[in-house]
Amino acid sequence: MNRSHNARARAVPAGHRPPPAGSHTGAGEPSEPFLAVRAAHWRAPLTGDARGWPGTPHLFAELVRAEYRGGDSATGPAVFATPGDLVLARLRRLVRTGGVPTPAECVRLLDGGDHARAAVFDAWRDVVRQFGPTRAEAALSVGLRTGAASEEAVAAMLDLAAAASLRPLTRTELRAAASAPGRRTRHAAWRLLSAAGGQSLIPDVRSAGDAYERTLLALLGRGPSVDRVRDEPRHGIVVAQSMLLGRLDRPGEGMSGGLGVLLSSLGDALAGTEPVARVFTVVTACTPELEADPVLLRRRARGHWVLRIPVDSENQLRPDEFGRHREAMAWWTAALFASLATPVDVLHVRYADDGSLALAEAARRAGTRVVFTATPDPHRQLTERYDAPAADETALRDDLHRVFVADRLVERADRVVGIAGRGGGATELLGYFPQLLDRNGGGVPSAPPEGIPPYLPPPQEAARRAELLRTIDEAVAATPKPADGGTPAVLLSVGRLHPVKQQDLLVRSWIGSGCHRRAALVLVGGSPHAGDPVERAMRARVEDALRACPEARRRLVLLPALSNAEVRMLERSLADPARRSPARYVCASVKEEFGLGLLEAMEAGLLAAGPLRGGVPHYLVDGHNGLLIDTSRAETLGDGLVRLLAVDAESASTMATRARALVRTTFSSAAMAGTLAEHYAAVAAARPYAVDGSRVAAAPAVTVCAP
Repeated sequence: MNRSHNARARAVPAGHRPPPAGSHTGAGEPSEPFLAVRAAHWRAPLTGDARGWPGTPHLFAELVRAEYRGGDSATGPAVFATPGDLVLARLRRLVRTGGVPTPAECVRLLDGGDHARAAVFDAWRDVVRQFGPTRAEAALSVGLRTGAASEEAVAAMLDLAAAASLRPLTRTELRAAASAPGRRTRHAAWRLLSAAGGQSLIPDVRSAGDAYERTLLALLGRGPSVDRVRDEPRHGIVVAQSMLLGRLDRPGEGMSGGLGVLLSSLGDALAGTEPVARVFTVVTACTPELEADPVLLRRRARGHWVLRIPVDSENQLRPDEFGRHREAMAWWTAALFASLATPVDVLHVRYADDGSLALAEAARRAGTRVVFTATPDPHRQLTERYDAPAADETALRDDLHRVFVADRLVERADRVVGIAGRGGGATELLGYFPQLLDRNGGGVPSAPPEGIPPYLPPPQEAARRAELLRTIDEAVAATPKPADGGTPAVLLSVGRLHPVKQQDLLVRSWIGSGCHRRAALVLVGGSPHAGDPVERAMRARVEDALRACPEARRRLVLLPALSNAEVRMLERSLADPARRSPARYVCASVKEEFGLGLLEAMEAGLLAAGPLRGGVPHYLVDGHNGLLIDTSRAETLGDGLVRLLAVDAESASTMATRARALVRTTFSSAAMAGTLAEHYAAVAAARPYAVDGSRVAAAPAVTVCAP
């Protein structure tokens, strides 16, 4: 998106003028060098030293200076950064300033690693526009014919050619590529053949080796075509929302978390609002999932459909794996959008990763407008994690890539929204994304309220409640009774087994603080199977913590992920005043941008404690409707647990009542849907029918569709 487009499509209506980026707005201190360098790059009002980093040099300082300041002699020569680092930094700086590399440079950069390929992928449309299709095609032709490129680079070149309808190879060469042994090359060649009119060279679906290839060949017209969406006719806008990590209907397993719960209820609620005709929730489907269920499009509720994007993987994608599927995901999404009965007007993406970048590119190809929820993640932790010579270099490079992807999504988005922070709005975003000052006329981006759906009991509620409470009561019975003769308490924590949720730190803190002698700990989350390596590692760390204190083992309950209805039923049951054991909820995450699990616990009537970092302090006021605790270390988390258990029954009831009232009146999925629908309608009203100014024609549908 160029500057003229930015001026035309403001992120949100202008509000009050915020404090200057880089000043103390809750986003960081004036001297924070990373923010200062970013502010200087966008010529935002600035205090502090843009060169930053006094003291010992390190890789973080060199990479940031190279990426944002370039050849300024004041930065000095690179000592820690590699030549590849500097090439990538120059590329990102060029793209950020509205420039593009030459087609030949793009081809060379494709073998520079996945981060470099992402920058080329993002810039390619503008490269072809600036240098012309002939020069772009010639560069790809040379790159493909040298035989020196890796399979990743070859597949990327073929996909870039398909994206711009270029023909860098002869029919004979394309035929050879279409039968190449490498899957990535072969699939990219099929996509290029489809774009270049070589349909007859694409294999028949009977030659497919697995479900992914069968689905791909069917969409390319080499298999049976089936029906389009069949739904009640309605007038209004068509919205797509993305949830690319985990499974929509299995929160707490693998990468599946609160976002799936949110988007499930939000999609249903949006479909019932006046401006919205239909909602598509976009998810991924790996090869085993396609083998089990080949349906790509299925109705979830009236007006709400789930659209599955196939990925050529044997497992659900993790965040670091999206880059290997970025080009294919963009193609799939654009093709499936085109196969729908009506064009998608607005796409809402929420994470700064390669999957969201792929969907944003697909939206551009389809003429669909984009809404992006920006968060200061990983921005707010960069200096803390990497401002030292011994920092994790791989993690640093990955996080700087995520910052770049977030910048590109902000640049491409027709509207940027945030998650409410401490002041109730998204003011802190301006410290991390100073480019929004120009985008937004100086106003603060809107922060639509997030929310949870009304409680609905699960099937066989009574039997399931009794089963869960029986397990928890056994752990309570194994816990020493307090000196006053009462009943030991219950600490409940719900979330996927993942380092960011810190279940291992919670167990160590529970033991180290002595809280294991006062309360049973119930952890809910994780797959009942042992397939996910991240979950296995977390369980191993929990076991290590228990090994040091065998007596705690009988007081710890590890439950696999429950359905959202079962979780909320359990929370309500534990909050019941008729139960003798007092219950508290604790979120031990490093940070939560919002914390839907906390909201659900608060709505159920539990006294809840959440992390200081992130967006939780926006709604949880320490000592008023819950507790804020420092989750950065075992010692401080342990102190928080002691404080949580020390709250007397009357105070706990008062705070829990306030929390429940707040959630029920402010944070509902229906209220969120109403606010977002207004945003979507405003964005869609300015929507061009296609990237070239004409309405996108719907392609023949070939996806599998089920009622």
